[in-house]
Amino acid sequence: MKEPARTYNQAHIKRSPEPDKRRVSIYVAWSYPAEAGRNPAELDNRFSTMTEVRRSVWPLYEEPRFSDPLLFQQGISGSLELFFWAWLPFQTLVSEVSGYPVPVFQRVDHAGFRLPLDERVLDDSDVLFIFGLDHNVTGQAAEPEEIEAVRAFLTRPGTTLVIGPHHDVGASDDLTVRAVEYAHHGDSLVPRQQRFGLYTRTLMEGLGIPIVPKYGCRPARDAAGKVAPLSIARDLDTMGWLKGVENFNFHMHLPHYTVTPGSGTVVHVLARQPIDVSQPHPLIDVGEREFNSLVWVPPADDRAGNVLIADSTIFSTLFGADESLERFWTNVITVR
Repeated sequence: MKEPARTYNQAHIKRSPEPDKRRVSIYVAWSYPAEAGRNPAELDNRFSTMTEVRRSVWPLYEEPRFSDPLLFQQGISGSLELFFWAWLPFQTLVSEVSGYPVPVFQRVDHAGFRLPLDERVLDDSDVLFIFGLDHNVTGQAAEPEEIEAVRAFLTRPGTTLVIGPHHDVGASDDLTVRAVEYAHHGDSLVPRQQRFGLYTRTLMEGLGIPIVPKYGCRPARDAAGKVAPLSIARDLDTMGWLKGVENFNFHMHLPHYTVTPGSGTVVHVLARQPIDVSQPHPLIDVGEREFNSLVWVPPADDRAGNVLIADSTIFSTLFGADESLERFWTNVITVR
């Protein structure tokens, strides 16, 4: 079958709200030009070029649609396009369940159009995913007006905000610690320092959500090579976010969502993921054997909406998907 026709470079057409349906949107908090334009000679804090991806995972992307430079970009922009390819199954499932198309907005898109997180996105959404795939060096910090707009969005009953800060590898100034972290996750495509998610960090800080993403932990796998089951706090999951869910997908470097004590905000760590302890890591050194992978901040005071914190890679099929993960996707967009 032929792929459907694709469009680009047009204004979003708003979706009319319906009582029994939920409009789902994705907001990628990066500047596409800033990411694609990073100097490949820089070792740290950039995405890989497509050429580096092909070399590292050969022969996975050697078919012409990915390897032919006349068909697919071979620089950093090529690896960014892999994200869009891999979000399609998630968008398709969500569209089938919700009955609405799922738009993907970018803070700054390919053509340089800038879209701060404001009513143009928020008024048209009931469930909003914010993917924190912006490298910190590109300076994508949430502005006060954006924080207030998201705060207003969450006063609407039935809304859900899913914040997905990516990993924070190599935060230490000690190069030996960076080397330990690199050996632990074992991904040759990730540099010794790759710090993501300034936008989501500043947004959470502005909203008073006491979560700080740390590290890039390699999840444990079972004897068959499948990602180990989650440790789920079923008693805290009163909404059923993880009903029918046993595991997420395997990704080599996932953030540990540290809960800052003393904030007064109610925070439920719903899922923890076992860490691969075959290589040392700072988190293992302090006695941890699991990292926080799903956090729920329930409604409180004038915040009527729910907030979930989960890594953006959980919604990408670059790292696999199974029935358990698809059940989680469905839960997130239907629970309210």
